[in-house]
Amino acid sequence: MARGEETRPPLSPAQLEIMSVVWRRGEVTVADVWDVIGKRRPIARNTVVTVMTRLESKGWLRHRAEGQTFFYSATVERASALGELVSRIVDTAFAGSADGLIMALLEGRGISAEEAARIRTMIEEKEKGR
Repeated sequence: MARGEETRPPLSPAQLEIMSVVWRRGEVTVADVWDVIGKRRPIARNTVVTVMTRLESKGWLRHRAEGQTFFYSATVERASALGELVSRIVDTAFAGSADGLIMALLEGRGISAEEAARIRTMIEEKEKGR
């Protein structure tokens, strides 16, 4: 996180699931989020309302009202938020070792040949940019 940038509390798994919907869609209503998540697993509408209200109070979401409908959008870009999340994971779970994270990924989940090729390309591009 850049200096002077507002500090937000980390996202819980439920909050991250909702933020993923917001990031994918750009602007959403509670009904939109409830519909998307409800297709994957059972969830009460009130739960979605509660989590989105908390996300707004913690600075992750903002809303605009149109009549009685609230339209929510993210206050932070997906890449920035996920970068912060990965940094926290590397620092806490892997004692600051990025290669430990990669080894856990390779040994735990594995990656396809296509993913490996994309990762190699990303690393090469980052090295060129230094």
